[in-house]
Amino acid sequence: MESSLLRDMVIIYALAAGVVYLFHRIKVPPVVGFLLTGVLAGPHGFGLVSSVHQVEVLAEIGIILLLFTIGLEFSGAQLKQMRLPALVGGGLQVLLTGGVTAGVALALGVAPGQAVFWGFILALSSTAIVLKLLQEKAALDSPQGRTVLGVLIFQDVAVVLMLLAIPFLAGPAALAAVPGGVGWGLLLKGLAAVALILVGARWVFPWFMNRVAATRNRELFIIAVVVVLLAVAWLSAWAGLSLALGAFLAGLILAGSRYSHQAVGSIMPMRDLFTSLFFVSIGMLLDLRFLLAHPGWVALGVGAVLVGKTMLAGGAALALALPIRVALAVGLMLCQVGEFSFVLARAGAKLGLMDEQGYQLMLNVAVLTMALTPPAVWLGGKLASRTEQIALPGLPGLPPPDPATQSLVGHVIVVGYGINGQNVTRAARAAGIPYVVVEMNPMTVRREAAKGEPIIFGDALNQAVLEHAGVLRARVLVVAIADPVATRHIVATVKDINPALHLIARTRFLQEMAELYKLGADEVIPEEYETSVEIFARVLRRFLVPQAEIERLVAGLRAEGYEMLRTLEMPPQQRQDISKLISEVDIITLQVMPDAAAAGKTIAELALRRKHGVTVLAVRQGRETLANPGADTVLTPGDFLVIMAKPQTLEGIRALFR
Repeated sequence: MESSLLRDMVIIYALAAGVVYLFHRIKVPPVVGFLLTGVLAGPHGFGLVSSVHQVEVLAEIGIILLLFTIGLEFSGAQLKQMRLPALVGGGLQVLLTGGVTAGVALALGVAPGQAVFWGFILALSSTAIVLKLLQEKAALDSPQGRTVLGVLIFQDVAVVLMLLAIPFLAGPAALAAVPGGVGWGLLLKGLAAVALILVGARWVFPWFMNRVAATRNRELFIIAVVVVLLAVAWLSAWAGLSLALGAFLAGLILAGSRYSHQAVGSIMPMRDLFTSLFFVSIGMLLDLRFLLAHPGWVALGVGAVLVGKTMLAGGAALALALPIRVALAVGLMLCQVGEFSFVLARAGAKLGLMDEQGYQLMLNVAVLTMALTPPAVWLGGKLASRTEQIALPGLPGLPPPDPATQSLVGHVIVVGYGINGQNVTRAARAAGIPYVVVEMNPMTVRREAAKGEPIIFGDALNQAVLEHAGVLRARVLVVAIADPVATRHIVATVKDINPALHLIARTRFLQEMAELYKLGADEVIPEEYETSVEIFARVLRRFLVPQAEIERLVAGLRAEGYEMLRTLEMPPQQRQDISKLISEVDIITLQVMPDAAAAGKTIAELALRRKHGVTVLAVRQGRETLANPGADTVLTPGDFLVIMAKPQTLEGIRALFR
């Protein structure tokens, strides 16, 4: 058994490497390549894999690791911000999709219980595929990313209620056959699991991770992270919740600790390996014989699911007052059937809610909609520009626009009120520069307007919103959002309206710069290179490069559009001088110990410069720091001295302070 599984893994990954490489060359997302690998290698394809069940077990580890790393990247504050997308958006999406599906099934003559069951199956979307796409596009922080994540979290919680409801849908006979019954026992288990997780997050896990981190043992740290992950996932499964939700909670537990970044770095390679296996296992479920025997039904099912779920999920997003383009992106990301639908389908098939024909139809539709999700999302990006001028009326309860913004001249328009937008407005306020913020999160608008911020609700892609913000009279516009597609369209729209306006755009990645400049941006700030610039400036400072030279290099980098970072050079003589300075001089800190020769003496009495060639740069006495201290400064036990000296003299100097 072990050798056959090993052979299967070699076949899967070798075939996946070839398929994904080919898809990379033709610019098709890797997820589609993994799904095709499963179709080719699975029992319904060429039958290359024999240990299908073992592969599915390993694939579940991929889902657990994916949700765990997603949880690690989120904080409690971010989840609090997503309560509206989760409760309102997620609730509406599940109710609308499930209700419409059940209604159509009833119209086709399906029994009520089975109709509701089909509604459950089609209401769910693929957490693994959607989050993978969002991560690849670095769009988790975009409006559509936050909305989609909130809806997916609601779906994961709703799976529990759906599993509980399946025996009721199957009828009294099936309900009586459920081991242990259904009801208060499972509810109590769920409450107990939640209580244990909360207690562990507050007291047990921090204590445990502190002890492990103190050992500084990398292997032990990885084992401890896996223990936390599996413990929370197991508790979640024991209570009837999904393993994926438990893994997400485990990530949240560690997200607030100082160990989250190390945990991400340790888990990431394993996550990518096992997540790819999950997509392969999904592809293995596709029965090509059923597809060839019933192409019309499968095509009809795929089309109905893609179009119907896009419209219904997009409608739920519109209820959150999101722009048409964002609602379209949300709908297309949630248009597929989810992996947890397979869990529901198996449970329903056992209780007679689905026959073999229906089960195979569901599998084919689910796998094909998953495979079509990446191109559907790509299509949504292309359609965004066609919907940018479609605006919705403001939500009831939103503050009316401040009339004062209509009279602003020479002001700054800040698009987006995230961290970057808040920093820009803070600087403008400190400098006395008038500004107005354009934000499309209604909760943020309500909160900041109540504080007196000049903020208006709307999508900056809409010309009417920009004109209301005074784009024709403004001096500078700053695009501070995290959505690269929207950023490009905003730049193009603004430059069409007011070509003379100075436009500064923020982007995460270097490859976005050329396109933004082409569209008319006057300045583009790439976060990748700004981080690099700051790091290299601090490194040079540590190696005693003069501050004036550091500032010259940094200014040159920015003036040349960051191209200098590829061919960065210093004059040869200057490099030699700096290298010689670093090799000939050390800057160290010494502490005056009790009974040391230096204790109780002045700097002049020690004759540090005359006898040893040492310069005292600073002295720390208690809470006071003396920069460039005088020769009459008395050194007392416990004082710290920052000195500059030649390396060969350091040992003799240290003896004075021991």
